[in-house]
Amino acid sequence: MDYVLIIVAALIAGTMNAVAGGGSFLTFPALVFIGVPPVVANASSTVVLFPASFASAWAYRKDRKNFGDLGFKAMALMSVAGGTLGATLLLSLPETAFDFIIPWLLLVATLAFAFGPYLRLKLQREIKLNAPVFLAVQFVAAIYGGYFGGAVGLILLSFWGLSGFSDLRMLNANKTLLAGLMNAAAVVIFISAGRVSWTETLVMLAAAITGGYFGARVARRLNPRFVRALITVTSVVVTVAFFVRSYL
Repeated sequence: MDYVLIIVAALIAGTMNAVAGGGSFLTFPALVFIGVPPVVANASSTVVLFPASFASAWAYRKDRKNFGDLGFKAMALMSVAGGTLGATLLLSLPETAFDFIIPWLLLVATLAFAFGPYLRLKLQREIKLNAPVFLAVQFVAAIYGGYFGGAVGLILLSFWGLSGFSDLRMLNANKTLLAGLMNAAAVVIFISAGRVSWTETLVMLAAAITGGYFGARVARRLNPRFVRALITVTSVVVTVAFFVRSYL
């Protein structure tokens, strides 16, 4: 039954990521539920989901552009550096610290997923970010991506929107590659440290790829608002469950 649970979770997560994102809201808690330690579950979940980022990045390759005068290479460097630091912090800090902060990270991810698009539209009219601040924000977001990563794509889109970028194709193209670079850096750290539960990870990886393939095929037929609402409800339930697990 444990394998049935993680296969179903990964299959749905792959579909979710292909349609709207938020797959980690299922893969991470599923691994914790079957008894994988939280830090190892987080590392394994990252490995399960990161190949899809590069598949999407390849599909979006013609839409990728610089952020105005700010070169893409600088953003990529910040993403790799921040992802590396975030993953290192995850493995260096006591596991009890991660247990304590998990619910809050899930809460941040849930709020980013639920309100990110609306907040971005509101704030981009009022706030402008210059290049140094833009790079600093990217670095901080990448640290979060390497440490946990839930809804990091939506967090990136929200930050970028504050600087007035509105070309959705360009933003999605840049997001998929830069988030993939964060995750790739983290994956290298996690694998090198031996913190990946490979049996569960390989099973889930196959299921996630399958879900991503079929999710991409059905994405055009689904109402995006319905999908977003469903993922938001799921993330709220998962967040509440982890608050109960950690504090009650």
